[in-house]
Amino acid sequence: MAGNSFGKLFKLTTFGESHGQAIGGIIDGCPAGIQLNLEEIQNELNRRKPGQSAIVTQRKEPDTVEFYSGIFEGETTGTPIGFVIKNANQKSKDYSHIKDTYRPSHADYTYDEKYGVRDYRGGGRSSARETACRVVAGAVAKQFLKDIQFNAYTASVGKIELDKNIKELDFSLIETNAVRCPDPASAEKMEDYIKQIRKEGDTVGGTVQCVIRNMPKGLGEPVFDKLHAELGKAMLSINAVKGFEYGSGFEGTKMKGSEHNDLFNEDGSTKTNLSGGIQGGISNGMDIYFNVAFKPVATIMQKQETINKKGENVEMQGKGRHDPCVVPRAVPIVEAMAALVIADYFLQNKSSKI
Repeated sequence: MAGNSFGKLFKLTTFGESHGQAIGGIIDGCPAGIQLNLEEIQNELNRRKPGQSAIVTQRKEPDTVEFYSGIFEGETTGTPIGFVIKNANQKSKDYSHIKDTYRPSHADYTYDEKYGVRDYRGGGRSSARETACRVVAGAVAKQFLKDIQFNAYTASVGKIELDKNIKELDFSLIETNAVRCPDPASAEKMEDYIKQIRKEGDTVGGTVQCVIRNMPKGLGEPVFDKLHAELGKAMLSINAVKGFEYGSGFEGTKMKGSEHNDLFNEDGSTKTNLSGGIQGGISNGMDIYFNVAFKPVATIMQKQETINKKGENVEMQGKGRHDPCVVPRAVPIVEAMAALVIADYFLQNKSSKI
């Protein structure tokens, strides 16, 4: 299986399956001399881990990260940073009913077609549990980029939307509710709706918005390695993601050029920021902001028709512990992937000026 690494200079390679002994990763290219706060890294993992509230999967995993290399006395050495997160609460028997059956909208069928074998326990390598490794690497990248702020939050759940401008939001409120929405009134509606959906044995999707502040100018490589292109790839690599837009996005298609152009101030900043902080694939120093769309979780607690390995029509129903809405736990994953992209381009920018 290829495709287990992300990044060029600041590079993450992950390994492991959902119901294996452990998952983990190797971070290559992290500069030496970065003083790491290991407690902050663990806090980032705690934001993603299962069982943290009534509206997420109740799988109980401590998600404690153990570092094996690349750090000495709390400081990066410049060598590969190896880490492991042990799996502690697998219930593989919950998946025995799909050993020879393909769950609709999962990776079961495509994995079998491509490799001729699949780990059906929790989805194996296709499980979103792999994203815990990304959160660890993203937390390291954030400490490397300590002056840059990454703020992601739930912007919608189903048809319930956060109807406020980014400038009106107080990001300090993101972690004050289980949904991770910076508007308490919207958060309450979203949480109630997720609980309702869970009772129905169903799932619902939503969107995560991310704002990156204090961005340096000049990050990004034309023509094929544009900054927004890499951010798009990063977000679309996250499980359940179905769409990515930055700046004005699809709404910008409804505007005229005279309305859409970001006019300059004398210092090079712009009066508006419909460009989303990126022009010509290169950061211009303004805030970068983008939206990430997540589909409803494919495993539902309702009976569905599907097929088995023999191509026979069968009926199946989801079992086990699953998120009724993946969006609240996806917030730190979106931040982590954004941090990996910016860290990689930050190093590329330095190397291009030597």
